Amino acid sequence: MSVILNSRLEDQAAPPVAVLDWGRTEYRSAFALQEAMVRDRISGGIGDTLVFTEHEPVYTLGVRPGAEKHLLIDDATAAARGIIIVKTNRGGDITYHGPGQVVGYPIVDLAGRRDLHAYLRLLEQVLINTLGMLGLAADRRAGKTGIWLGTRKIAAIGVASRRWVTYHGFALNVNTDLGPFTGIVPCGITDGTVTSMHIELGRPVAMAEVKELLAREFQALWASR
Repeated sequence: MSVILNSRLEDQAAPPVAVLDWGRTEYRSAFALQEAMVRDRISGGIGDTLVFTEHEPVYTLGVRPGAEKHLLIDDATAAARGIIIVKTNRGGDITYHGPGQVVGYPIVDLAGRRDLHAYLRLLEQVLINTLGMLGLAADRRAGKTGIWLGTRKIAAIGVASRRWVTYHGFALNVNTDLGPFTGIVPCGITDGTVTSMHIELGRPVAMAEVKELLAREFQALWASR
C-alpha cells in the first residue's frame, strides 16, 4: 500500500503535492500504476503527486535510437543474474534500476508552463540540491543527461508526458550494488562511470532521509517555478 509522506506544501497558496512511497516494486507493475495515475491526473481525479519506489532488478530501455546496442548481455544471462529487461516509453537510453536506488516518479501537470526542458532542469536541480545537503557537490555535465560528480554519474533522468502530464522521472544511486551496470553501457555513455552515494561518502546512507530531502526540494522548486 502507498504511504503518504507529505500530502501538502507548506505554502498553502501553492497547489498541494502528494508524496507517496510505494516501497519495493516490480517495474512493470509500477509502470502500470504510473499510467493509471497519469489518466487520473489528466481527468482531475488526483492532484500533482511525487511517487517514490525501489525497483526489483531491471534493465529499462528508453526510446533513444540504438538503445538496444548498449545491452551487453542476452536475456538468458540477465535472467540468470535475476534481472529482467523491459522496453519502456521514457526518454533516454538504457539504465539499471535495483535495490538501494531511490526512483522518483513525479506525476505532475505542466499545462501552466508547457516546457519539458524547464521541467528537466527542475529535476536536475532537485537532485543537485539534495546531494549538496548530504555533502556531495554534484552538478550537470555539458552534453550529458543526469547528475554527475566529475565523470561519475550518480543519477539518471528520463521522462515522458501525455497531454502535458509527466511520468517516469529520476533514479538516484544511494546504496545501490553497481555490479549490474557492467551488463550495459549506462545511458550509452562511454566516457564516464557510475557511482553511488554509499561509495562517495564511504558509508551507507539512510534511504528515508534521502527521500525526505528529495520531496522537500521537489515541493519547494515546484511551488516556485
